[in-house]
Formats: sequence, structure tokens, C-alpha cells
Amino acid sequence: MNRYIRRASVFCLVLLVALLLNAARVQVFKADDYDRNPANRRNVLARYSQPRGDILVGGRPVTGSRDSGGQLRYERTYAEGPLYAPVTGYASQIYGTSLLENAEDDMLSGTDPRLAPVPLWTDITREQQPGGDVHTTIDAAAQRAAFAGLGAKKGAVAAVEPRTGKILALASTPSYDPNDLAGTGKPVTAAWSRLTSGDAQPMLNRALKQTYPPGSTFKVVTAAAALDHHKAGDLDASTGVPSPYTLPGTSTRLTNEAGGCANASLRHAFEVSCNTVFASLGVAVGLDGMAGTAENFGFNDKDLKVPSPAARSNFDTDMNAAQVALSAIGQYDTTATPLQMAMVAAAVANDGEVRTPYLVDKVTDADGAAVATTRPRTLHRAMSRGTARHLQELMTGVVTRGTGTNAAIDGATVGGKTGTAQHGVHNEGTPYAWFISWAKRDGARDPAVAVAVVVEDAAADRADISGGGSAAPIARAVMQAALR
Repeated sequence: MNRYIRRASVFCLVLLVALLLNAARVQVFKADDYDRNPANRRNVLARYSQPRGDILVGGRPVTGSRDSGGQLRYERTYAEGPLYAPVTGYASQIYGTSLLENAEDDMLSGTDPRLAPVPLWTDITREQQPGGDVHTTIDAAAQRAAFAGLGAKKGAVAAVEPRTGKILALASTPSYDPNDLAGTGKPVTAAWSRLTSGDAQPMLNRALKQTYPPGSTFKVVTAAAALDHHKAGDLDASTGVPSPYTLPGTSTRLTNEAGGCANASLRHAFEVSCNTVFASLGVAVGLDGMAGTAENFGFNDKDLKVPSPAARSNFDTDMNAAQVALSAIGQYDTTATPLQMAMVAAAVANDGEVRTPYLVDKVTDADGAAVATTRPRTLHRAMSRGTARHLQELMTGVVTRGTGTNAAIDGATVGGKTGTAQHGVHNEGTPYAWFISWAKRDGARDPAVAVAVVVEDAAADRADISGGGSAAPIARAVMQAALR
């Protein structure tokens, strides 16, 4: 009899061990799979069972949470939603998250292990902590100036602090109110349908996610390449480039909107934006040199995150000489985000060093204790210090006596570059007006801000001056706000 009892005991023990092993498999090894299963509503209910952490600008929350009393209890709220939508993105019970709400979701929702007093124990119990707060680098005054400057225009503004890479403004118009996407029900689905249909694309972050032909603002990159590769030296010496200029290997004659471009000096060509001179310089530098310099500024980087991913700015690496010439003046396949062009201006102001742009200054737990802090770091050296000083001189000339006089600010040194990007079939589309710039208060050690502005629907002619007329006043307002 005892023999049968022993066998039954052993069998029960085997079953118990198997049960424990399966429980461990389900709760530990398969937990992530079950968490990600769309049929599992537990995580969704838990996510909205408590208020979400806040996103802050200048120490002030621009988000909040509202108790709806429903199953998905807490809904996101946004103060001045359209103003900060290109920064915060949206958090929706139906449509998920975007931009900072997405990139910092674990911190804001309270699931980041760094928020736990005992992280290992929290990993086992899967306990949710109160949401942490995300402190942005945005300067409220600069953001307001950018948004107000764009107004009803379609376009974008990106502003960075050259010495650190802090993003001071990120504006995109037309914008939208992320409050409309919080919660559930027909009003939310109707808002989503309205916002995602049509040509306006208000949910597109044009400052971070949209690329444009940069037009003549790219001549800053070409000038840097020419100076660093010793294809240009004395800023006031004749370049010997004719006007018009015949593209290599073709019969196509490149012309200028500005006058005095035949045999112009680099200084004059930069101030009035002679296409012929910069196309010729691009050919002289060559494809490898041009591509290398562009990539040192940040072009062709598909991994740039701020922490939201930025669209890849493009400089083609497989072109013939004629295509290199066109790329050198910001045409052909060359495209850039406004953030990328703000980085170009910042590199000039920062003596040739490109700092990694970032939008989150620090994250804190619910008690205000710092969980992580972002420290400035160098992304690339775009050009030598000497070349950067030459470009500072050239860009300052654009504002004092060239096409960018609308950006001048009393009590500050301002450098700029205008641009008009032609697009559409046979260049029949309305040109995009560009202006990139930097500003340094008189007597200050470091430049305060670098800005890029693009206006899609500029009422402009095809002359380079259009960037100075449409985009430069917006940049000026943003720089004034940052200087204050």
C-alpha cells in the first residue's frame, strides 16, 4: 500500500513542479508577449487609471489630466494645445501617442523602471508608479514668437541654442488642438478624421518631420566646403566664375536673379546669393568633399532623435558634376528639415561645432527628484574654426547690407542667409521662402540662438530676396525673444 502512496506522492510532486514552471513561464518569460497582446485590456485600463505625468515648459506644466469617470478614467488635457502641439504631440485613448508623449511615454505613464524605489521588485510585481514629469528645453517666449510669426501661413520654425544644442522653439503651422484627440467616443473619431484628411496636414510636424529643398540657405554648407577644401580663400578676391555658368557636361546655362555675379567675390556672391558662383564652387570641391561636409553638418543622418525621431535630411552621394552643381545651391535632390538648417546656422555661430539637438532637459519623478538629465554633447565638427569665423563674417554681411536686412536687431550681432527653394513641375510651384540666422547680444561671450524659418505659401517672386521678405521677420522675432 505504501508503494502506491509513494508513487501518487511523486506524481503529485511532478505535477506541482510542472505547475510552478508553467507559472514562471507565463509570469516571467512570456509576460512581455501577453502585455503586448492587443486582446489584453489590463494594461490599457491600468495606464489610464491614474493621472499622467506632465510636460513642462519653463517649469510650468503645459499638460494635465482630467478624471472622466469612465473605464479609461484619466484623459489628457493641454494648455494652449495648438501652440505646443509640435512639442508635446498627443496622447489619445484611441489613437495612441506621438512626439514627446510617445518618446517619453514610459516616464509619463509611470511604467519606467527608473521611477521605482526598488526597480527589481517592481519588475517582478509589475507595479505602476505615479507618472514622472518631462521638463523641456523650450523657451516659452521664443515659441510664442515663432507661432505668432507664422500666423496663418503654412510653414515651420526651429530654434536651437548653439553652444548646447537645446531646442528653444519648434513651431509648425497650421497646427491643431491635441485636446480634441483625448478620450473616447464619436467626437474624438470625428476630430481624427478631420485632422487626417485634406491637404492642410495640421498634425504634420513640419519643423521636425518635413523635408524641403533648402534653396540658397544651403550655400552656407557649400561655402564651408569650399573654404575647408581650399577652393576659396580671400573673401574679396574674384572667383573668376562667369554669369551665366554652363553646367558641366551639359548645354544648360545657370543664371542669377541678382546682379553683379560675373567674376564676383565670395563675399558679394554670398550677400546677393549668386547661383553661378556656388554651383561652380560645388563642382570644384567635388562630390566626396561636398557630401562629407554636408554629413558633418548632420545631413544623411537617419538616427537623429531629439528624442522624437527627426526626418533624414538628404544630400545625394551618387551624382554627376552637373547634379553636384545644382545640389550645391540647394536644388536637385538636396532636402532638409528646418531643424537641420537651424543646426547649420548654429554650427557657424558655435565656431564650427555641431551640438546634438535635444528637447528634454531633464525628467523627474512625482516628488520632483531628478531621474535623468540631458548633458550637451558634440555631434560633429562641421568645419574648422577659421572657416566658421569666415562664415560668421559672411552671414553678418547678409544682414547688414545683403538680402537679410529685415533680420537686423539693435544691440546684437546677427548673421543670416536667405533662400528661395523652387519646386513643382518645371519649378512652377510657389517658392518656399527660407531664412536661417543666429544672434549674439553685444558683449556676450556666446551666441544666444540659431533659427531656421521656412514659409511654404510665401507670396514671393523667385528672387532670393523673398526669404528676407517672408521668413526673416519671423526669425527676427524669435531671436529677439531668445535674446530677452
